[in-house]
Amino acid sequence: QVQLVESGGGLVQAGGSLRLSCAASGRTFSGYGMGWFRQAPGKEREFVAAIRWSGDTTYYADSVKGRFTISRDSAKNTVYLQMNSLKPEDTAVYYCAAARTPYGGTRSYSYNYWGQGTQVTVSS
Repeated sequence: QVQLVESGGGLVQAGGSLRLSCAASGRTFSGYGMGWFRQAPGKEREFVAAIRWSGDTTYYADSVKGRFTISRDSAKNTVYLQMNSLKPEDTAVYYCAAARTPYGGTRSYSYNYWGQGTQVTVSS
């Protein structure tokens, strides 16, 4: 079993930056693909970014490409999401997810474990 705990959310002005962290516990997440998703009020959960277990492959939603960076530190069992040039439309609850495959992809149903989420609010 894997437990995921996100942190780093908060309130930031448009154009600002935040770094989200996702700490995994319960077992090593070596070999697990990791991803970030988000859900805004009244909207469905959407894919944000994913990273292969080896860290050498990443994939981003078009809406965040060039602004967000996903990375992982396997020694710390932690995945990060660096968010720059934030926009009000980035406001959402951000979820970390782990897949029992080397790469989880963009579909939420491919992921087996989820964190509780962290709120990101971007003011205009």
